[in-house]
Amino acid sequence: MQEFLNWTVDIIREDKLLSPWLEEKKYEWTPLVSKSIVNILEKGCSIIIVTDKERDWFLEYIFTNINSPSQNRPFLPFYDAKGFYKYLDDVKSEDDINYVKDMLNISFPNGYCFWYIGRSQNVRAVIPKVSKNSFLWLFDEEMQDAFNLRSKDEALDMKLLQMFRLYNKTLSAALFAEINVEN
Repeated sequence: MQEFLNWTVDIIREDKLLSPWLEEKKYEWTPLVSKSIVNILEKGCSIIIVTDKERDWFLEYIFTNINSPSQNRPFLPFYDAKGFYKYLDDVKSEDDINYVKDMLNISFPNGYCFWYIGRSQNVRAVIPKVSKNSFLWLFDEEMQDAFNLRSKDEALDMKLLQMFRLYNKTLSAALFAEINVEN
């Protein structure tokens, strides 16, 4: 079983579709991905994905690929937040947040975590940012325990696709005990 950080660097270097910029961010990337995968595989949490409106295309891309039969692995518990609550853009008050969290606690008795991709100041980011164990890919804000990007980066879409590719490979490697993401 290979050590997670070294495995990540090796995959970035070997995969021609991944760019060196990810290797530069390895110390930011690996703890966040580790926490996300431990939540899924060890704690049995479901992952609720939320994006800002500009990243709806990426949400579709994730769902087209994350549980694709071509992955040759068991299906994993990833869900679209809009499938549970269509009024995410209307969540504004603390009561609204608590109502949504209550619904999710009933729906996911083993637990849930958010995976948010988008602008930090977007209304859809509110619940993931205040929820523990969220996997955050935030734009335009430097926040601890988040992977921080810039929305004005002309390579942003390509970076998102590369990040997903690496995350998806990491899921498979962890699931098949090729790596231990906890160390």
